[in-house]
Amino acid sequence: MVGTTTEFNTLLELCHEQHRRIVLAVLASEERSLTVNDLTKAIIKHNHHTSPMEVSKEESRTIRISLQHVHIPKLEDLSLVNYDTERQLVEPTSQFDQLEPQLSAIIDADPGLEPPVALWDRSA
Repeated sequence: MVGTTTEFNTLLELCHEQHRRIVLAVLASEERSLTVNDLTKAIIKHNHHTSPMEVSKEESRTIRISLQHVHIPKLEDLSLVNYDTERQLVEPTSQFDQLEPQLSAIIDADPGLEPPVALWDRSA
């Protein structure tokens, strides 16, 4: 549970960027470790409302780089995820589990994200 105004403001700031909201929502929904590639596909699905195959390689690369150099490190700095750079694997932590109800409430307020926010379905 968020105990102070500072902690709550930190969560709000963390959720300010839509790519991070999507990452947090997918991690909460899937309840397991995900690859950067999985998260890239989820962002494409929800930000572009299309399949990853219909987005240019450059756009996909830009999203992946922003995840690796901006968004995942920010989540890792707050101990919400552990990031294995060699395996490109993002793992939610116990801190993530503790804050998930508050994060979910913030994410659910985003009118641009249609629940459930999940990984791209290859059969769709």
